[in-house]
Amino acid sequence: MKSMPHILKFMSAMPHTIGSDQPLNRALEIMRQHRIRHLPVLDGGKLVGVLSDRDVKLGASFADSEELTVDDVMTPEPYSVLPEAPVNRVVSEMAEKKYGCAVVQQENGKVVGIFTANDGLRVLADQLDAFYRPADADAHVRSHG
Repeated sequence: MKSMPHILKFMSAMPHTIGSDQPLNRALEIMRQHRIRHLPVLDGGKLVGVLSDRDVKLGASFADSEELTVDDVMTPEPYSVLPEAPVNRVVSEMAEKKYGCAVVQQENGKVVGIFTANDGLRVLADQLDAFYRPADADAHVRSHG
């Protein structure tokens, strides 16, 4: 039996990050430009939170949203794991706690990756493809894009 792969194998390396003191509008620009939904939030190089697209949308709904910073709407103390964390444990924790992502940090605290729920779905699809015979191609799949 194969050993469980580490999250390092499936994470997005070198994720975009943002400072906690940055304007919320800057976070929105980064997310739109890079087509991402999660940003690890740093303060002095230390991980202090994570900002999701939902956090940004909620913040933008306030009348004084132009004055909001990332710190005002981020989720503090994000779920983080080491690069050597087994992928099954990470996805189980994400599913159980309904986390949208896991920030991957080295022992010294440096952010080196991010693993999102979409990454988890890709892992699942790859494993299903490897384990099962392909179904009748796209006959039962509808595309919304």
